[in-house]
Amino acid sequence: MIIPVVLAGGSGTRLWPMSRQHYPKQLLKLFGDKTMLQQTIARLDGVPNLAPPIVVCNEEHRFMVAEQLHEIGQPKASIILEPVARNTAPALALAALHARSLADNPILLVLSADHMIKDVSAFHSALNDAIVAALAGHLATFGVNPTRPETGYGYIKTHHDSKQADATFYPVTRFVEKPDLPTAERYLAEGCYYWNSGMFVFQTEVFLKELQEQSAEVVIAAEQAKVWSVQDLDFIRVDKDSFSQAPNISIDYALMEKSSNVVCVPFSAGWSDVGDWKSFWDLSDKDSAGNSIIGDGIDIGSSNTLVFSQDKLVATLGVNNLMIVNTPDAVLVADQSQAQQVKAIIAQIEKQKRSEHLQHREIYRPWGCYDAIDTGDRYQVNRIRVKPGGSLSLQVHHHRAEHWIVVKGTALVQKGDQNMLLSENESTYIPVGTKHRLSNPGKIPLEIIEVQSGPYLKEDDVIRYEDSYGRS
Repeated sequence: MIIPVVLAGGSGTRLWPMSRQHYPKQLLKLFGDKTMLQQTIARLDGVPNLAPPIVVCNEEHRFMVAEQLHEIGQPKASIILEPVARNTAPALALAALHARSLADNPILLVLSADHMIKDVSAFHSALNDAIVAALAGHLATFGVNPTRPETGYGYIKTHHDSKQADATFYPVTRFVEKPDLPTAERYLAEGCYYWNSGMFVFQTEVFLKELQEQSAEVVIAAEQAKVWSVQDLDFIRVDKDSFSQAPNISIDYALMEKSSNVVCVPFSAGWSDVGDWKSFWDLSDKDSAGNSIIGDGIDIGSSNTLVFSQDKLVATLGVNNLMIVNTPDAVLVADQSQAQQVKAIIAQIEKQKRSEHLQHREIYRPWGCYDAIDTGDRYQVNRIRVKPGGSLSLQVHHHRAEHWIVVKGTALVQKGDQNMLLSENESTYIPVGTKHRLSNPGKIPLEIIEVQSGPYLKEDDVIRYEDSYGRS
């Protein structure tokens, strides 16, 4: 049995302003009609003996992850919530311990939720080679055949000899950090270096045994956290205090760089970690001048430029090598040579105590989402969408009143002791201090316009009495 383990806890800061802390790149539809998480799992279609995946994610993203898995027919996936961020080694230890409880020494296929692979058949071929290596007792990692002297990736150095001309995997001699350009050029010339993809295949028991030998504190903390784990709706919650004792360490540092049992499976499949907007442009379809325009855009005379627009027309005229990313509340304009430096913008946003690095204007909740389309003194206008069967918590506000106007679907409104059904173009008023709840009993999404009014309109003016999603 092969169990995919999908690590989905990253933040993707260099893809700001699309990727935000509360809605990171792995949950976005950057390429096509599926999110990066969904594409990661979907590209495993056709792999034999495949079990439902284990997804390890941040607690804040749990409902979005669960919904995206349901959308692609994965309701039996295990979703493990990291109570605190501790990097990939503790996350993988948790997943392996859970996999041990599901099957007898399954093979684990470890994937990142935010990578792209264009040639799925080539990836499947490499996966077959990695499974052979794993069944032989090795820790297999995928090494990407480098196509350029890349300074943004770590590298894997392998040992080749003349007897291995037809080998499908090679012993790893060392992992190396991101090099400078001359060093990357030397790696490319030597031919035994590969980009470190961060994807692995190994038997569960082999992995846990070696991790215990090399970084016992990681396994101990994960085991203790799992002992006190509980099932909460679709999620596995592990003990926060125990997990917090795990060192904050990557799987490369904790195990792969220390083990003498690691082999590299080289492959060429159009892989990218989509680490920045330059990488995104590299992967995108382009016109004859090298421009990639996604969304509403008009260009005259530009070259090698990326335009990504969510909600308005972006017009470019005679520019070169630019990255222009437009979202409803923030716009990035940068030279492609500065793609790796976008995180410096995040640092400035944090320094100024702004919130544009945390979340989009459209805020996702387990019942749906809302978009603050206008805000002023003592009022805020929201567009609210509630998915079929979704329900907001039964709540009360002490500082604001709310007007609700149904524009699509049917709303079930609980207001005090009264329950009412509202259809399109009907409305209701929720006075300050009135206990209320909004639900969607229909089969299509419910959309309403909400007008809040009062002296204090922030989201912490809420007292919940009942909630379908376990929120306090």
